[in-house]
Amino acid sequence: MPTSKKKSIIILGVDPGIADTGFGLIKKEGPKLSVIDYGSIKTKAGVPTEDRLLDIYNSLDHLIVKYRPTVMVVEKLFFSKNVKTAMIVSQARGVVMVVAGKRKLDVKEYTPIQIKLALTSYGQADKKQIQQMVKIVLDLPTPPKSDDAADALAAAICCAHQLNPKN
Repeated sequence: MPTSKKKSIIILGVDPGIADTGFGLIKKEGPKLSVIDYGSIKTKAGVPTEDRLLDIYNSLDHLIVKYRPTVMVVEKLFFSKNVKTAMIVSQARGVVMVVAGKRKLDVKEYTPIQIKLALTSYGQADKKQIQQMVKIVLDLPTPPKSDDAADALAAAICCAHQLNPKN
């Protein structure tokens, strides 16, 4: 009897920021999720913004070329108080979207609450809860140390759960 080969998909989750842009790459093979790589793209304070944004662009582009994801998931921005922070994060998010467009990735966007609900079933989960659930879902030996990397992996997991179950 022939066995059907499960289609695998590589998902790149990104948590944009000017100082730290978290990234997380996972593979979805049927219902199974596994981690490929994760971390944080750090830029130096005091460097002109355009240079920091270019560093983010180049680093993400390198990751896309290396791992060849087909889907990128980015958290939708929600800021109610700090307009200055919202502006700079929006610039980093714009760079992320440009890289996705250049590499023809399918982009998915989820709110922080959607991501938290998908991972913890609690829309107000804190950073520690997210890190712990990322560890459990991806069978990591320890939770990701970087909040940004954990958030990026959480976004990728949320996306994986939303994709067609046959994928």
